[in-house]
Amino acid sequence: MTIIDLMKPPAFDLVRNMLAVLFIVAIIAVSAWLLAPFLPALVWATLLVVATWPLMLAVQRRLWGKRSLAVITMTLALLLVVLAPLGLAVSTIVVNADDLGSRLSTITQSSVPAPPAWAEQVPIVGTRLAAKWRELAALSPDELRERFTPQAQEAGHWILAKAGTLAMFLVHLLLTAIISALFYFNGEKVVAGVRAFARRLAGLHGERSVALAGQSIKAVALGVVVTACVQAALGGIGVIVAGVPLASLLTALMFILAVAQIGAAPVLLVALVWLYWQGDTVTTVLFFVWALFVATIDNVIRPVLIKRGADLPLVLIFAGVIGGLIGFGIVGLFVGPVVLAIAYTLLGVWVSDERESAVDARA
Repeated sequence: MTIIDLMKPPAFDLVRNMLAVLFIVAIIAVSAWLLAPFLPALVWATLLVVATWPLMLAVQRRLWGKRSLAVITMTLALLLVVLAPLGLAVSTIVVNADDLGSRLSTITQSSVPAPPAWAEQVPIVGTRLAAKWRELAALSPDELRERFTPQAQEAGHWILAKAGTLAMFLVHLLLTAIISALFYFNGEKVVAGVRAFARRLAGLHGERSVALAGQSIKAVALGVVVTACVQAALGGIGVIVAGVPLASLLTALMFILAVAQIGAAPVLLVALVWLYWQGDTVTTVLFFVWALFVATIDNVIRPVLIKRGADLPLVLIFAGVIGGLIGFGIVGLFVGPVVLAIAYTLLGVWVSDERESAVDARA
């Protein structure tokens, strides 16, 4: 072999490179397929651990620096404070679905009272609301039952159809607790690996995006979950004190709707209509004032908590929450803001770098 042969660049082997890429893609696809059953639990565990990591470190300092004791304590706390109430809410909805349908059918056996005087004075929709109310009040009990019983049965059957996934939902909760314990125990190693991967992809900007993603998760966890807990708890207290039936079911529905960014207003409106139907004017007025307070309190608590959790535009966080919910379900509440936060950061860095390059060129 001559010196000229040694100086020649290696031949480009197109077939070998294509096979290498296909092999890597196949490995990634098979790995994703194998991990797909664990993906929901993995995502939830990641969100929970990132949101509560500072609390875990504080617990570890209190427990003589023992990581194992802190992991046990935090895992039990997650089970008691987060996972158990969530599972209880879902199971309560499923268990009471049949009772809800029967109660709706029972309600339709009586006639609807005439609309109150204030119904027509409601802005924008008052006239149409009062007209529809009078139309229902003119129906006899048999006609009313004939109109609403099919809808009540369909609602009950739809909820009961979800009972088949209740066992799988509880299994995912158990897997979430196990994976959370593993993340708590090896949190520093996991973060170091994620940062190394991000650094490999985008340098220092990648590390900044990882930190911003953690801030976004904490902000949404504070703003969405805490607000939902407060709103559901206050709404549940009002329902119990007012004597509305199925208080546990209504509280669970308020929590689920608050997490889904719909709010507790629909459930409180149903409870208010039931109280008015019973003819207790004093209780109805007091509950209306309390329901108005509970239905609007999230507009005060949520922005404050989200702004404390992350230094990001509030519009960006809300867009991520709503868009993620529509696109990916409940998990999208957290995934959406994280994705938008990373995209917002990378776009800002790219624009600032371009401006700096332009200034250097002019200089």
